[in-house]
Amino acid sequence: MTSILVIDDDTNILNLVGVTLRENGFHTYKATDGLEALELLMRSTIDLAIVDVMMPKMDGYTLTKKIRETYDIPVILLTAKGELYDKERGYTAGTDDYIVKPFEPKELIFRVQAVLRRYDKPSNYVIQLSDVKIDKRNYEVQIGKQHMLMPLKEFELLALLASRPNQVFNRDYLIETIWGLDFEGDERTLNVHIKRIRERLDKLTSAIEIVTVRGVGYKLEVTP
Repeated sequence: MTSILVIDDDTNILNLVGVTLRENGFHTYKATDGLEALELLMRSTIDLAIVDVMMPKMDGYTLTKKIRETYDIPVILLTAKGELYDKERGYTAGTDDYIVKPFEPKELIFRVQAVLRRYDKPSNYVIQLSDVKIDKRNYEVQIGKQHMLMPLKEFELLALLASRPNQVFNRDYLIETIWGLDFEGDERTLNVHIKRIRERLDKLTSAIEIVTVRGVGYKLEVTP
């Protein structure tokens, strides 16, 4: 499920955008200022950020720049300003789109879907980390000149962790994403799969490592 972070100090807008996104099948996180948003980005898996321009502590332009510096996710700026200069500042900061308040909920969804489609590029199907190549088109892992075939769930789990190196994925998110919301198992299933992936990787490479973050989940690190 695609996760979207909404940042706005106006709780009415925050709730409206959140409800609209959830009704259209998106998972949402909320923040009322830029500092709270950055904390959420550090500990959660976010696919897109919707950022209000006028906020306390950190304006939307600054937050967009900080997101761009660290995370490879699209940003949509949400603002009451519609002047060309403000749009120029937004695009210069790195935003992918710009929505002016007031807006129709349908317009928000159309723009979110359009931005996500632009990010779903063929290059995103191949992950290259040092000597490890993960090809999501044919479910193949290549390490150096060796090819490694993995069970589907192990491959999907490795690809998800590798899609964002050094980002911590919490256990619930991994289980819901890989096994689905209706999964009746528990964390032991996830732990067993992680153990098997580690064993496979240890035999062939030391370039990447899956690290346990106690009390939270797992992250994939690329070793120097």
